[in-house]
Amino acid sequence: MGIISRFKDIMAANINALLDKAEDPEKMIDQTMRNLTKDLASVKEETAAVMADEQRCRRELDECNSEIAKMQSYAEKALLAGNEGDATKFLQQKAQLTAKQASLQQTYDVASANAMKMRQMHDKLVNDINELNTRRDAIKSKMKVAKTQQRLNKLNSSIGDTSGSISAFERMEAKADSMLDKANAMSELNLSVEESGVDALAAKYDAAPDTAIQSELEALKAQMGLK
Repeated sequence: MGIISRFKDIMAANINALLDKAEDPEKMIDQTMRNLTKDLASVKEETAAVMADEQRCRRELDECNSEIAKMQSYAEKALLAGNEGDATKFLQQKAQLTAKQASLQQTYDVASANAMKMRQMHDKLVNDINELNTRRDAIKSKMKVAKTQQRLNKLNSSIGDTSGSISAFERMEAKADSMLDKANAMSELNLSVEESGVDALAAKYDAAPDTAIQSELEALKAQMGLK
């Protein structure tokens, strides 16, 4: 049965494992749904064919068993009637049917096993599709939340990377403050020097003259006729 070999991986498939390995579970579950729905159509068709084959084999086996029972009954009736020759013919026919029965039984056993495998495969696909239909919205919602969280993580990471720039900015601001402080200090020093020169000159003329010296100076000028 080629269909059994082709779909044996479906029998052992683990939907959770497939989703765990997927890089994008949201896309994976949609693709899985499409694949399983397509597989289900094929499996359903094959299952129906295999089940029909099983029923045919069962019918042929039942008919053979019925003929064997019939030949046995006729042989017994012939003996009761005293016709041993007829009984022998019925028993010979029974022997032929019994040989055929063994072949039909073997054929039916294979057909029955195939039908059971196909039915299991069919039922598993139906269950998987129902499970995914139930979980699809929940999985997609989780994926949206996860993607939002990833964007926030990237944003936080980008903000964290600006700490070096902020630190450099603070150093430049401190340097500018230092330069301004030095310039202001130099301005104060220059103004202090200028004020000291003018003050000294003003003090020369603002100082009160000595009275005794002034009197002596006036007397000296009178003696010399300079008055």
